[in-house]
Amino acid sequence: MATLVLTAVGTVIGGPIGGAIGSIIGQRIDAEIFKPKGRQGPRLGDLSVQTSSYGTQIPKIFGTMRVAGTVIWATDLREERTKSGGGKGQPKTTSYSYSASFAVALSGRPLRAVRRIWADGNLLRGAAGDFKSRTGFRLHSGSDEQEPDPLIAAAEGIGSTPAYRGLAYAVFEDLQLADFGNRIPSLTFEVEAEAGPVAIGAIAEELSEGAIRDGESFSLLGYAASGDSVRAAVETLADVLPCSFADDGEALVMVPPAGAPASLGADELGATGEGAGGPAEMRRLAAGAVPGEVTLAYYDPARDWQTGLQRASLGASGSREDRRALPAALESGAAKAVAEYRLAELRAARASAKVHAPWRRAELRPAALIRLEGQDGVWRVERWTLDRWVVTLELSRLPGAAAPVAVGATPGRPVEQPDLPHGPTRLLLRDLPLGAERLPAKPLLFAAAAGESEGWRKAELSASYDGGASWESAGTSAGPAVMGETRTVLAPAGSALIDDRSSVEVELLNDSMWLEGRTDAALVGGANLALIGSELIQFGRVEPLGERRFRLSRLLRGRRGTEWAAGLHSEGDAFLLVEETALVPLEAPVAAISGAAQVTATGIGDGDEGPVAEAAVSGEALRPPSPVHLKALRTPSGDWDIRWVRRSRNGWAWIDGSDTPLGEEREEYAVRIAAPGIGRVVQTAEPFWSYTAAQQAADGISGGFTVSVAQRGTIASREVTIAVP
Repeated sequence: MATLVLTAVGTVIGGPIGGAIGSIIGQRIDAEIFKPKGRQGPRLGDLSVQTSSYGTQIPKIFGTMRVAGTVIWATDLREERTKSGGGKGQPKTTSYSYSASFAVALSGRPLRAVRRIWADGNLLRGAAGDFKSRTGFRLHSGSDEQEPDPLIAAAEGIGSTPAYRGLAYAVFEDLQLADFGNRIPSLTFEVEAEAGPVAIGAIAEELSEGAIRDGESFSLLGYAASGDSVRAAVETLADVLPCSFADDGEALVMVPPAGAPASLGADELGATGEGAGGPAEMRRLAAGAVPGEVTLAYYDPARDWQTGLQRASLGASGSREDRRALPAALESGAAKAVAEYRLAELRAARASAKVHAPWRRAELRPAALIRLEGQDGVWRVERWTLDRWVVTLELSRLPGAAAPVAVGATPGRPVEQPDLPHGPTRLLLRDLPLGAERLPAKPLLFAAAAGESEGWRKAELSASYDGGASWESAGTSAGPAVMGETRTVLAPAGSALIDDRSSVEVELLNDSMWLEGRTDAALVGGANLALIGSELIQFGRVEPLGERRFRLSRLLRGRRGTEWAAGLHSEGDAFLLVEETALVPLEAPVAAISGAAQVTATGIGDGDEGPVAEAAVSGEALRPPSPVHLKALRTPSGDWDIRWVRRSRNGWAWIDGSDTPLGEEREEYAVRIAAPGIGRVVQTAEPFWSYTAAQQAADGISGGFTVSVAQRGTIASREVTIAVP
């Protein structure tokens, strides 16, 4: 660099001889200032692994790139404990969750924006700015007015916290680590320093602080400049990309290898001086002595800015390969063009020459283009020496094309990750009679959650059983439930037989949800259990209608004792496919049966605001189902024999040859006789009671009445009623 700058200064002061003297001095300065120091320049893999070591280089980012960054500050992991469960001799369960706060340095020069973020290779932040896991996030762009981060200052003290001016870094506050094995994940960031492509000459101009200037040089989508010197960073570009350095009399200008070449006539070649000179020396290497294939590794935006590879080859088997890795972002077509141009350049450079010219041609410096009389092609000056008034030029021949031209190329088939916003949460809370291995001793509600967006993942739940006076954590929702609303009204029907007359149309929340039919045998095994309003049904046939709508038919109604709700339907009823993996049980206190419970969900992404569901606690999980086959038979003596068959909340399957388990502490029924002005309630321990003629006379029964029977549970019950004429 100093060589060319001092050459320019010397030329202005002393003409060609002054330029030659300046060149010699500059070469010595370059040898000292830009001499190699271990690693020469940036490497392709430097941007893919997050580090936290002292002395790690932080690259200067130009354009748009994907970088890993360097952790520059972090707290210890923060532990949170949540207790849940308990009751009926069972211990409470303590769950632990962890979070961490930390800062990651991204660029040694200012950034305009951070776009997507990946954690362990999976999207953590989408293009819309939504996070897939809960965290606080701040970007410090690296401006000269940058202030210390408040979180770091609070932890370290304001006097001990640097502002990191000129350094762009990101701060994560309380990143939840459950999705990453309770450790800080390896992060990579899509960062933007300048919008649009950036010329390599502009990069060199900033890195060299103006010693190099841009002259319409080759452009990149992004570049990560690092290395042990300015020379290392610039040489990384110049070694792979087509460029030349021209002297404009004031500075070194990076330009593409183009322009009008100078001509050396036969009368100028072979100049001699005392002890120097001689005829031109022409050399040509054998075809096998230079590579027949070039591969270029780079960062490809079509692959989420991960490594891509383009190859140019002559097609000859067994040929040597020239491998290059460029820590820069290119479109696949541009990368292919660079690889092909480099291959052409290497093949053309098989021909080289050493010529001697008179001292008056001292203006021909390295990177100058010339034509030689009697030789084909354009030649580039690689080395220049002046000795005893003779200019000796070492030349290499250039390919026919002046610069790479983008061609059609494919980036390969990347593994694409869906980038869907989290969207608002839909939460459904119901008091349901769902069986379990252990019958609950407290009211048991079930929360199911999903999102209107396919990108919805989960929500944090909290519950209040006292009208909002106090709240407790209910943990995290299960996986997305298949849920929506009805678009037609489900007609009433009995629960004894398959309902093959009724149907209902439902509309699901998002396009990722689907429903499928099941055989009768599968229905007997419990398949396709669903909630519509307050009634549990099963459906055997499904007809997709498009636009997330399905028609359900061949129904089993009033499942698990919910036949009481079969006549309470309306359009817009909540629909839920009941799957164990999508439900979170919430155990409420017994006293809540007479009150109300509320659950609020806070989504990880955008769109959730305040409470989203509430339900009255009626103790359905504690309530024995109503008896069936209730009937009253008149005896010759005038008595009414009332009989029924009990059911159990601990035995929903039909078992031949045996009775269902009781499921309660004791067998007891409440029988209620009602008529105008009359009400009699009796208790019995067997599924039979006789309403004697004497009792009827005492009650003043002279006509019809109704009889209701409920199996008494420990806490709640539900009755069945018939009319007796």
